Amino acid sequence: MLSIQNLQAGYGQSVVIPDMSFSASQGQILGIVGRNGMGKSTLFRTLIGMIPAMSGQITLNDKNITGMPSHKRVAQGVAFVPQGRMIFPYLSVYENLISGVSGRPATDAVEEIYSLFPVLQEMCNRKGGNLSGGQQQQLAIGRALMTNPSLLILDEATEGLAPVVRQEIWTAIATLKQTTNLSIIVVDKTISELRQIADKVVILERGKSVWTGGIDALTSDLKDQYLGV
Repeated sequence: MLSIQNLQAGYGQSVVIPDMSFSASQGQILGIVGRNGMGKSTLFRTLIGMIPAMSGQITLNDKNITGMPSHKRVAQGVAFVPQGRMIFPYLSVYENLISGVSGRPATDAVEEIYSLFPVLQEMCNRKGGNLSGGQQQQLAIGRALMTNPSLLILDEATEGLAPVVRQEIWTAIATLKQTTNLSIIVVDKTISELRQIADKVVILERGKSVWTGGIDALTSDLKDQYLGV
């Protein structure tokens, strides 16, 4: 469903990702892990079109999206939930949810988000800025899902949240996996939590994908080698 081939990306003359290749299948949850500074944020910015690829190819659903601007990638089915959530603080929960929808929002789509995150229905008229951090994160994910994506990218979706809220988000993602064909890419530092949902893991090291395999094949030696401090 998603294919990254020999991707090179960076900023100006600085190459952060010299050569990266990996793929994700339809309905698969792919975990991206690596120490800080190994290219995860640059990868995501390139995938969503915030920065242009220097070379290589990004293919989504058999369509080359490498040169597409961000808004056209959204139209092709890419949704991104960044670190920091970036909700609209002065809009209500409901207004945030429909903010990225073209035309009249479908009632069924909103109800599906409320089913996934019941707290959003309880607070549908509350301003986004008055929600807790965990509620804002659920709102950001719900807003992304309202675009009916085929690929959802989550950058540190549970960072800084209380354990009970983290678990609520992982449970919602597991539900999406069971009930949809949505492909999901997740960055998270907590391997034990990725084990709950991920089918496959890609380890990044200095802008390269140095190991790819099933989550259960991620051994202690690999974690010590690539993820240890």
